[in-house]
Amino acid sequence: MKLEFILSLKIENGFAVIEFDQPEAKVNVLSSAVMKELEGIIAQLASKPDLKGLLVVSKKPDIFIAGADIKEIENIASSSEAEVKAQEGQKIFNALEKLSIPSIALINGACLGGGLELALACDYRLACFGDKVKIGLPEVKLGIVPGFGGTKRLPRLVGLQKGLQLILAGEVVSAGEALKIGLVDGLASQNRLLEEGIEFLKSHPHKRRGYKPRLKGWLNKFLDRNSLGRSILKDQTRKLVLKTTKGQYPAPLKALEAVVENYSSSLERALEREAQVFGELVVGEISKNLISLFYLTEKYKKTKWSQAQPSKIGKCAVLGAGAMGGGIAQLFSAYGLPVRMKDLNYPSLGRGLRQAREVYDYAVKKKKLKKNQAVFGMGLISSTLDYSGFANADLVVEAVVEDMKIKQAVFGQLDSVVSPRTIIASNTSCLSVERMSEGARNKERVIGMHFFNPVHRMPLIELIRTPHTSEETISTMVEFSRKLGKTPIVVRDSCGFLVNRILLPYLNEAGFILEEGISFERIDKIMLDFGMPMGPFTLMDEIGLDVGYKVACLLEENLGARLKVPQIFKKVYEKKWFGKKTGQGFYIHRTKEKEPNKEVNGLLPNSRKAVMSDEDILSRMLYRMINEAAFCLEEKVCNEPADVDIGMIMGTGFPPFRGGLLRYADKLGAQRIARESREFVDKFKAERFSPCGFLVELAKINGKFYR
Repeated sequence: MKLEFILSLKIENGFAVIEFDQPEAKVNVLSSAVMKELEGIIAQLASKPDLKGLLVVSKKPDIFIAGADIKEIENIASSSEAEVKAQEGQKIFNALEKLSIPSIALINGACLGGGLELALACDYRLACFGDKVKIGLPEVKLGIVPGFGGTKRLPRLVGLQKGLQLILAGEVVSAGEALKIGLVDGLASQNRLLEEGIEFLKSHPHKRRGYKPRLKGWLNKFLDRNSLGRSILKDQTRKLVLKTTKGQYPAPLKALEAVVENYSSSLERALEREAQVFGELVVGEISKNLISLFYLTEKYKKTKWSQAQPSKIGKCAVLGAGAMGGGIAQLFSAYGLPVRMKDLNYPSLGRGLRQAREVYDYAVKKKKLKKNQAVFGMGLISSTLDYSGFANADLVVEAVVEDMKIKQAVFGQLDSVVSPRTIIASNTSCLSVERMSEGARNKERVIGMHFFNPVHRMPLIELIRTPHTSEETISTMVEFSRKLGKTPIVVRDSCGFLVNRILLPYLNEAGFILEEGISFERIDKIMLDFGMPMGPFTLMDEIGLDVGYKVACLLEENLGARLKVPQIFKKVYEKKWFGKKTGQGFYIHRTKEKEPNKEVNGLLPNSRKAVMSDEDILSRMLYRMINEAAFCLEEKVCNEPADVDIGMIMGTGFPPFRGGLLRYADKLGAQRIARESREFVDKFKAERFSPCGFLVELAKINGKFYR
């Protein structure tokens, strides 16, 4: 039987070297089998006190240890089982820490979760130079807390305040940052890591004696070393966590309690507390949903949407220098791509360049970039009033206004100036890419590339294939999107594509509920409590009614009465209350805190106020989304339910802890959704709630979207 994992132990010149290498896998993970093998090796070393030191290394390039085996975590069935597993891991790392010889972890790449906990159990840590090193404890992103000693060992090394920041946010730091905060003891070159590790141990021949985090300033020392300071830090951190998570995620709050309590506890008591909290969280529904989302995200990092060989994109051009055009140009330049931006006049170009500059300035302010990096990025963006430079572009992204006639005219112009090999992509949010490219000679090189606003933050790109788009074009744009740090999904060319088509019925329903007498503040709060990042009316103000209303009308025009637009949207649009951009929409945005726009009430029907439960309001809005997603699957707009879930989470912020729109629908059950939707048809005299054929068939067999 072939071993799943290989740990090798070598002893040379008095130094022991444990080498991790999981065969036929890209990463090293800590499975139960690996931990058992590690336990045996540590026992061997405990019997050799004459050794000079121990080095823990990885044979894989750019990977130290990526963490524990998530599959095993997912399969844990009870809290008691989880607690035992955590205790077993803690026992092994304790044995490593208690070895009589000094130990050092040589971190050559990703060092995450259990991998970092192993490194923390060593006396010292040395990391490579370069951007491949990523160090952190991201367990909260899976709805759990570190279980192998991380809640105690990380804060005692970097201090309570920094430890809380890293653990509660699941934050990952670079090698340079790790050195700065004392998480690693030095940096070394990749090709001399082992040699420099040995040299380090020669100059540090004894085990580490005590832990005193590097703290600057009296305030940091007060918050770290004084019980009152720690109490204040805990209270303030709790408020921040609740503000950030809205109380929907239990793991950061549990981690906060554990880390603060463990900071002044003995190691033994801290590990006991950590194992207990780990056990409580790992069997919860939120953890299971976040783990399924982890798999989903990993899947879409690798999905091959086409078997064709991708071409390389080197030079780019953007047509249209508005907020989106400037944002797209900035994104391209941030990844080292020269980009040419065109518009009709200098003021428009100025707005596009200003948009790019603002993104760079913010990154510098937040210390995500250095000033010279921002200057270099802006230097990659050039501007023009004509098409000079477009002939050399490998990719042109059209980002002009959402008007079919204008886009068709633009495509006609582009077709005559670009190279036959150039890919022409439209950043449209709902218009037919096939129609706008009717006059193009090389239709196989045309594709939709729907970015979400703001471009630099939103992780999703919808790639829209027409009946003519070639497999090579699809493959090229999938790989290019990933190069930009985005997650692409490929969908069929149809009105609204996938994300907007599912989102608009939800927004429409919010409008109808408002017209029935329920305040938009209440509707927003219900959806916030459900876990959406913002309520539907706040979202419309962010998008802008000038854009949102036109998109909604196009969907109604193409998809019929099911997508009928509420009159209130038309009335607000006619008032030119476009939202944040005009300072007034459903809310007033003239101060830092938005306020309800009471004038909206004057546009509503004067009918009797409806009495409606929060549950009905929530169900009406969610069922509209679920039903439209079922239509999209029925019409082959997308391939599978996972396309919907990754699109809605990354494109609209659908609450990740719910697992995805259709994962949530499966929890409710197709029978319940279909039955209650029919009841809504009768109750509200509205055919738009009628369940589609796909959903009806699922209900008949009590089936699930995820079969």
